[in-house]
Amino acid sequence: MVPTPVGNLEDMTPRAAAALASCDLILAEDTRTSGVLLRHFGISTPVASHHKFNEHSTAASIVERIKGGLTVCLISDAGTPGISDPGFLLSRECRRQGVVVETLPGPTAFVPALVNSGLPTDRFCFEGFLPPKKGRATRINEIAKEGRTVVVYESPLRLVKTLEQLEQACGSDRECSVSREISKLHESTVRGTLREIINYFSENNPRGEIVIVLKGVSDNNARRVHQNKYKTKPEETA
Repeated sequence: MVPTPVGNLEDMTPRAAAALASCDLILAEDTRTSGVLLRHFGISTPVASHHKFNEHSTAASIVERIKGGLTVCLISDAGTPGISDPGFLLSRECRRQGVVVETLPGPTAFVPALVNSGLPTDRFCFEGFLPPKKGRATRINEIAKEGRTVVVYESPLRLVKTLEQLEQACGSDRECSVSREISKLHESTVRGTLREIINYFSENNPRGEIVIVLKGVSDNNARRVHQNKYKTKPEETA
């Protein structure tokens, strides 16, 4: 499992580049996206697709090829495989078949976003992407009651809507941070209450990869969370 940069190509570690250059096969979430990275580092290793639409059907055959002597590296479009990206199913199948999995340390977008937030980092909960429809209301209600700092990934197109739904469940004054374009040229972090951040992004169109960091619930606002319990519209739970 080889992490790749979430933005700045200079974040690629020498060890990661060496692993990709020396293996027999690279499995990539999107071969076109990964092709840019591989060309940048002069890596000519053969590449095959491994993504959420085929990983269920190909994991077992990949493991058989590894057992036959092939050295395989898995990369995602950006960041660490298995973190809101393909990787878990292949890792699980390797474990079941007694195949050693080595995961290299490297970039993951939520870590710098969490540290940048100024919110507690001693205990936190990573939620990844929220369900788009079914189960979304339940997940948001669980987040509203979570005592640890919560990290959520979101697309720029859904950011304001998600923040508004969190506001309904958590209250307007819950502290929050939104980081975008981690490690890229236009990286930024906006901190404040949910209402303040909603106002900001209602006036400033968000772009790029988004990480939301939400402060956990405290005893002082636990009752308010119960009163503001988020109720989704019928069409959003279909």
